[in-house]
Parts: sequence; C-alpha cells; structure tokens
Amino acid sequence: MFKKSTLAAALLALSAAPAFAQPAPAAAPAAPPAWQQGRAADMSTSTLAPVPGRMTVTPAADIPINSFKLPPGFKAEVWASGMPGARAMARGDDGKIYIGTRGIGRVYEVTDGGAQRTSRVVVDKLVQPAGVAFKNGALYVMAIDKVLRFDGIEKNPAVAPVDMTAAFKLPPEQHHNWKYIRFGPDGKLYVPFGAPCNICVPGEEYAQIRRYNADGSGMEVIARGVRNSVGFDWHPVTKELWFTDHGRDWMGDDGPEDELNRLSKVGENFGFPYCHANAVPDKDLKKDKPCDGVTLPVQTMGPHSAVMGAHFYTGNMFPAEYKNLLFVARKGSWNRTKKYGYDVVTVRADADGKNAKITPFMTGFLDSSNDSFSGRPAYLLQLPDGSMLVSDEQLGAIYRITHGR
Repeated sequence: MFKKSTLAAALLALSAAPAFAQPAPAAAPAAPPAWQQGRAADMSTSTLAPVPGRMTVTPAADIPINSFKLPPGFKAEVWASGMPGARAMARGDDGKIYIGTRGIGRVYEVTDGGAQRTSRVVVDKLVQPAGVAFKNGALYVMAIDKVLRFDGIEKNPAVAPVDMTAAFKLPPEQHHNWKYIRFGPDGKLYVPFGAPCNICVPGEEYAQIRRYNADGSGMEVIARGVRNSVGFDWHPVTKELWFTDHGRDWMGDDGPEDELNRLSKVGENFGFPYCHANAVPDKDLKKDKPCDGVTLPVQTMGPHSAVMGAHFYTGNMFPAEYKNLLFVARKGSWNRTKKYGYDVVTVRADADGKNAKITPFMTGFLDSSNDSFSGRPAYLLQLPDGSMLVSDEQLGAIYRITHGR
C-alpha cells in the first residue's frame, strides 16, 4: 500500500496536469518577399524572380570583354576588376574613383597607377551603401540608414568618417530606398527616395527626389510620383535634371515600361502609383483620371529594363555627334519571361525633351539565343580625357570606353 504522503502527492500532481496535451501553436506563415508584392493570384506559380548578384570576385580572365560590341572606332577594356557588386561611381579631385554597392555593403576606392589599377575597401558592413558623391575633397556615402562624410580621404586613407545621418532624416524602409546621389550645378546634393513597395500609395517620405545643402540642411522635395530613380544627370545646356525611373512589376511582360524623365520645374508629379510610362493606368490602384497633371516621360526605356545610370557626354574624345548625347545603362530585366536590356544605349532628344530616339551603344551582355547574360552594366562616369567608365554590377568590374580617331 502507498503511504498517505505518497498517495496525496500523486493525486495532487494528477489534478494539476491538463486533461489532454495541448498542441503547440502553429507558426505564422512567412511573409512573402517584398519583390512578390503586387503579384496577382493567377501568377502565383510564376518562376520569375530577381536575378541574384554575384558577391564573389570574378577573375579578370573570366570577363568576356571581347564579346561586348560597340560602334566602329570605339574600344572597351577591363579597367578594374575584383570589386563584387560595383555600382555607382564618383571621382575624387585627385583622380581616385569611389564605388558604391548594394547587397555586399561596401564602398571601394580605386587608384589608377597608369598601367594598372588597385582597389581597397573604404568601409564595409553598411546597409546598401549604393550612393557615393564627392565634393570639396570629401567623399559622401549614403546607405539606407546612414550618411557618412570622409574629409580629405584621398590624402588620408585612414580618415575617420563624420556621421551626418541625423541631419538628413532618412526614412526607414529598405525596399527601393537604396540611393544614387550626386551634387548638382547648384551645389546641392540630390537624393531619391524610392517607393517602399512594388505598388502602393506611399507615405509622404517616399517616391520622390529631394535636394539638400551639403550639410543636410535646407531639404526640398523637387519631384514626386517617382517610383525608383537610381540615376540622373543635368542637361549641359539647360541645366535641367533628367532621371531614369523603374516601372512597376507584375503587370505583364511588356509593361509598364521604364522611363527617362525631365524635370522642368520644381514639384512636378511623375505619376506613381496611379499612372505609369506613357499614361498607363495602374491595374490595382484605381483613380479617376489617373494621368491628369502627370509629367509623362521624355522616352520610355523598355519593359522591365532596369534603367540605371544616366550621363550626358561632354568630352572631346568621342566623335562630335556624341556631344551632349545622353548615355543610359540598362542593367536588365527579371520580371519578364524573355530578358530585356543588359546594355548601354544613347538617347538623342531636343533640349526640351522632344523627338527622343534610342540607339544601342554597348551590347553583347545578353545572348538572346538562349536568354543568358554575362554581365549587367549599371553606371557611367566620364573621365577628364573624355573616355567613359562603365560599371558592371554582376561581374564586379569597371570597363573603360575609348575612341580612336
């Protein structure tokens, strides 16, 4: 027989136990990735997805430079390599080139030694530090959540950065919030803030282009309705801002097309989220007369082509017909059954944006016979001698384009 104390303890334990085992609560389903937002139910089985970047070094010998095609008289060479994720470029006063990245979180510095170029990592482990600019001896780096200024960095490589983040009041969302930054003819720093979505009604802080004084003061919103601009330049004659903009995803293979826009007055609305490309209403967000009051593009730039850097050529190395001509890098599509873009084109247009015409310039990155690609051109930078650098984000390389007379 049990002792009374043992029996009492057993009865107490039994009364405290649940009548049956409770199942563990089901884990909440994982949220879909941001790039799937706006995808209709009937496209749920689509295999389309963003093209992953190569985050490892591509040896120079593996870069297919001879497959790239240019107009007669032009030549491409591998100017620098070994910089995974290389995107936007800025040139220092003494000739060093600074390169931002997105996924890998680095900023590189390239020194030209004449016969060869060497590179180093200036800063690492930032959140998408795609934006780099140079002014008065200082390198400006803008990530999603941080703005750093490296004073005198060309002469003092180990200089500690000045943290300017608080002055710029950066909005927090990451999606489409990576930057391309540049100082304009007015000395102001121009900064886009993309929409935090594929398609949505964005908050007041997003889908716009701003400009600031160099210290972060005097913020002014100069353009609205801009979904995702990551490249711009100023017309050499009119000094007006021309900028690229990515069209939304999941509205089909053929649209809405990416855009090339011209800002003729501060405060213009370029349509997002209700109106896209050449007055195409959005299929999900409805609005009466969605394109009324919208500034339409100078030129549409192809479906899902991922237009990136834009540069008006002002040098003397290229033939005269290239003077003041706009170059645009198209990194290439992912939200399309058959790939599109993966090239550099020129856009010839009147100063007021009329009569625009696109012409291929640097091709051979995309093999249309099997829908494969070897690289993704992203940004352009003109050197003092009139040659032009082209960054390849996929291969982590910089190409130099020259013309022989």
